[in-house]
Amino acid sequence: MKKFLFIGLGFFFVALGVIGIFLPLLPTTVFLIIASYFFMKSSPELNEKLMNNKYLGEYIRNYKEKRGMPLKSKISSISLLWLSIFISGYFLTDSLIIHIILLIVAVGVTIHIASLKNLSTQSVVE
Repeated sequence: MKKFLFIGLGFFFVALGVIGIFLPLLPTTVFLIIASYFFMKSSPELNEKLMNNKYLGEYIRNYKEKRGMPLKSKISSISLLWLSIFISGYFLTDSLIIHIILLIVAVGVTIHIASLKNLSTQSVVE
């Protein structure tokens, strides 16, 4: 059952990643990395197909091989991160401890994403 759930989540995040190629607000690279994670845990064959995909594999390889991340993806990832952290903290809890944890996570992830090299969009799709 877990395998099928992870495969479904993998396809869901691939779809979000593909949409992110065309919509500037959605982060392509992050969603494809998440999809790769779910495929690695459930179906190495599907992960291999994703990694070798002519259009999508390069996004993941650029991240894994530390070549960088497109600036557009970095901006949209950080924006989406802070929006979701704000909504979670504001609407879902009143706990000061949870707010502090969410803030620490957001700052840490922001620093990580911002520290990645900027990769031109041209080199991602070639």
